[in-house]
Amino acid sequence: METNEEKLLRLEFYQELLLSLTNGAFPFYTMVVNEKLSRNEVQEVLELCEKLNDEYEKQKEEGFITFLPLLTHFVGMLNYKLDPHKTIDALHKQGIYRNLMSEFLKTIKNH
Repeated sequence: METNEEKLLRLEFYQELLLSLTNGAFPFYTMVVNEKLSRNEVQEVLELCEKLNDEYEKQKEEGFITFLPLLTHFVGMLNYKLDPHKTIDALHKQGIYRNLMSEFLKTIKNH
């Protein structure tokens, strides 16, 4: 009979195998697993992105050309388990809020 610890170790091993199979195709999800974020924590990150993306689109329509305050807000509200720059890069590479993340990457590069 397999113990709970043995089951957990097997599941962790399977998780590692599955992550290696993605071959970097899902960097944000890989980061989520590696940093052990809960479903709620991931939802909070995505809700933050949604809110900032809406504001980004609004500001862009109004003719704004700099979005440093949005980046500052993102960094300030991002889950403490996540590195802001790595998170922005992972979201961008995975195509999640790509336009907003492109703007954040450009802002980081210029400051």
